Amino acid sequence: MKRLLKLAIRVILVMVGIVVVYLAVTFVQVWMAARRDGARPSQAIIVLGAAQYNGRPSPVLAARLDHAIDLYRQDIAPVIVVTGGRQPGDQYTEAGASADYLHEHGVEERAILRETTGRTSWESLEAAARFLKSRDIIRVVLVSDPYHSKRISAIAHDVGLDAVTSPTRTSPIKGFSAFKRMWGETLRVAAGQIFGYARLDRHREITKLVPGFAKL
Repeated sequence: MKRLLKLAIRVILVMVGIVVVYLAVTFVQVWMAARRDGARPSQAIIVLGAAQYNGRPSPVLAARLDHAIDLYRQDIAPVIVVTGGRQPGDQYTEAGASADYLHEHGVEERAILRETTGRTSWESLEAAARFLKSRDIIRVVLVSDPYHSKRISAIAHDVGLDAVTSPTRTSPIKGFSAFKRMWGETLRVAAGQIFGYARLDRHREITKLVPGFAKL
């Protein structure tokens, strides 16, 4: 009996050790992706949505849009794709608020494409990939917050886009708040690499029960 108990404890410790090492490696991957700017000449810039307030982008979303505008003015790509639908209770879509902001900052209507249905990163990128591929556009630059880079790059690959990331460096999310989101992304990426990002998105009502998985 003692021998079985010792064996069981060893097995549990080994399993815990594997999980800790896996999460540590994934955290490093998320952190390194956050520091990398892979912007290169592409066919489109995709801006991942964030909160908007009565048709005005939140500071987080505005920082992403400002970076996309900079890339557009550098001729990185001729088109900016804004993403994000309505959250419960909203009158405006994130994409609509983003498009208005781009207009106000001199981006022409013909250079803006809208994805207005997504409520998660997977939904937005999957929908954007559908209409972009119908236009023979697959080479894209993804713009979001740094902590988001690893996961959106993996999702973009899954939906058939040739994507690199160029995170904004002016986000108001900094310090401990950025670290919290980096940890949340570590959990999501760790799970996504095992189960698949599409499956996690389909079952997000379950993943919300696990701390760190709910949308930040």
